[in-house]
Amino acid sequence: MTRRRPPGVLRRAATATAAGALALAGAIALPATPAQADTTTSGDVIANLWEWNWDSIASECTNVLGPAGYGAVQVAPPAESLKQSSYYWWDVYQPYSYNLNSRFGTAAKFASMVSACHTAGVKVYTDAVINHTAAQTGTGYNGTTITNKYDTPDWDPGDYHQSDDCSDSDLIIDDYSNLSEVQNCELLGLPDLETEEDNVRSGIASFLNKQIALGVDGFRVDAAKHIPETDLAAIEAKLNDTTSGTDPYVFQEIYPGSTPAASDYYASGDVLDFTYASKMKSAFQGNVSDLESLSSSGILPAANSVSFVTNHDTERNGLHMSYKDGDSYKLANLFQLAYKWSTPTIYAGWEFSTSDQAPPNSSGFVTDTECTSGAWYCLDRDTGVVGMVAWHNATGSAAVSNWSTKSSSVIGFGRSGAGYFAVNNGSSAATYTFATGMADGTYSNVIDGGASTVTVSGGSASITVPAKGAVAFYNASYTCTVGCDDTGDGGGTSTVSATFNEYASTTTGTNVYVVGSIDALGSWDTSKAIALSSTGYPIWSGEVSVPINTSFTYKYIKKDSSGNVTWESNANRSTTTASSAVSLNNSWNVADASATDVTFNEYATTDWGTNVYVVGSVASLGSWNTSDAIPLSSASYPTWSKLVVVPRSTTFTYKYIKKDSSGNVTWESGTNRSYTTGTSSGYTASDTWK
Repeated sequence: MTRRRPPGVLRRAATATAAGALALAGAIALPATPAQADTTTSGDVIANLWEWNWDSIASECTNVLGPAGYGAVQVAPPAESLKQSSYYWWDVYQPYSYNLNSRFGTAAKFASMVSACHTAGVKVYTDAVINHTAAQTGTGYNGTTITNKYDTPDWDPGDYHQSDDCSDSDLIIDDYSNLSEVQNCELLGLPDLETEEDNVRSGIASFLNKQIALGVDGFRVDAAKHIPETDLAAIEAKLNDTTSGTDPYVFQEIYPGSTPAASDYYASGDVLDFTYASKMKSAFQGNVSDLESLSSSGILPAANSVSFVTNHDTERNGLHMSYKDGDSYKLANLFQLAYKWSTPTIYAGWEFSTSDQAPPNSSGFVTDTECTSGAWYCLDRDTGVVGMVAWHNATGSAAVSNWSTKSSSVIGFGRSGAGYFAVNNGSSAATYTFATGMADGTYSNVIDGGASTVTVSGGSASITVPAKGAVAFYNASYTCTVGCDDTGDGGGTSTVSATFNEYASTTTGTNVYVVGSIDALGSWDTSKAIALSSTGYPIWSGEVSVPINTSFTYKYIKKDSSGNVTWESNANRSTTTASSAVSLNNSWNVADASATDVTFNEYATTDWGTNVYVVGSVASLGSWNTSDAIPLSSASYPTWSKLVVVPRSTTFTYKYIKKDSSGNVTWESGTNRSYTTGTSSGYTASDTWK
């Protein structure tokens, strides 16, 4: 749509000009000539670096996204937001002011990030929270204090929907089938802006234009279904052109529900396709062969949508997949990049043990992303994902062709001779002959960074697709850019992600590390051991890039505040990598040869902020110490689950507990539960709170 330029009348005298607004945001001047993203060198893939700070995004654009060929980066809401002592992730969806000093960095760092991404050829899309402001009063990340949620630095009480607009007595949306209530009442108590009023539209537009002036290229509109489409169109009509001279790109969150429909918003921009993500979960937790009919399965039209595998809401509420689904989750992302449809997004967030958990932070301010620490899950830089971004860009608009279903777990398809992709969601490697439609020749497999090749003869190729893996190649030379050897030519050692999860109870000041026989694990030098994250304590976790097709040994150590090292007492552990990511689950002093695993599933309802744990008589269940109890995941709430490594051929007792946000413990009633392991693996205990 063509959007006219705004009249230049902003919401308040304090933001009378764009330059004045920028000065208020952080005392920085408008850049004379903001850097512009060079879209001739990048494709359309969006990296959603969710709640990374500005410094880390700038670095990722420079070192990963730009070289890999990503087209854009989606970043968190940049406004000042609610700050509370619990530091939840959702605080950023409660704006306190339209100041750009936030928990992710200062306004100056925000501007620097945009410039760095543009220099790398990557556009920047921000998360625009414009339907509402904060439900909770207090002090924000730039020091703004709010005592009345309807009176903020940007808005007065008359700028919000009140009882004359919302027919619900408490102003809260209760009936999501009632369009008027959905769009005129408060979502979860968040004050709902009166977007039908022109002064409100102008105030929102001025906030977005402030970002455009710094080089922002577009917006992901949060909670768009709660804003009438006509209001969104009117706001967009007031937006300036971007620094590259085009309309800002707009894509909208229309969360599933009976009303309004996603199609109601096509005139205002593209729409995030929740159905697409649901189809990915269904296929990669079931039969990937079902994907042959994906285009006719009810997903949104390609021309009007943005696809994704998961987002910050749905990875936590179980609607869609998450990193906790392991290799199947990665494969869903690879498929998304291979299948010609809408604009794809790759989500990179942090690992979490509770649904409200904030990103790694210092007093709420998000700390730098460390992709090898285990706290963050940096899917955007995975070797296979990076290879598929190049594959996606190279195959362009070529149509899907040569579809081949080999089994419920193995499929392959081409892109009209421009490239070929095969995926195996099964537990064993599979070898088949695929009619690729490709010209005869030998091609680099982009999934492993070019370490292996595929030979096409007579248009067909015999391909061994690794278990929980993929093979992909395209009709051009492939140069590995990220996750490859130092020469960057794809011909040397490629890497895969190894996630180390170690149950280890510790005292204050003592931390857990992994060290091993390869360079990536310090070559047994404890001073170079990899620090693991205690975010999911007592399980310490870390993700390390290790060489593919490599055997190595490793062990866990503890270091106290004085640097004293304690080794676990069991024999060295060992593993062998293939071309797919691996996850290694261990328990302190429990040797691999004498270990098995039990997945605990507990059906338990809880209040907001309360979580469920399992604790028991063996050391790997905390030895009845509730401080060392295992936190269970709420991803499939009300069923809480966790795989735990325990000794083989052992009888132990256990029980479930609940802990609230203050650390108060509630034990389930009744006698202790009992379980006996055998000599195999993959045990399951399914219980209900009593």
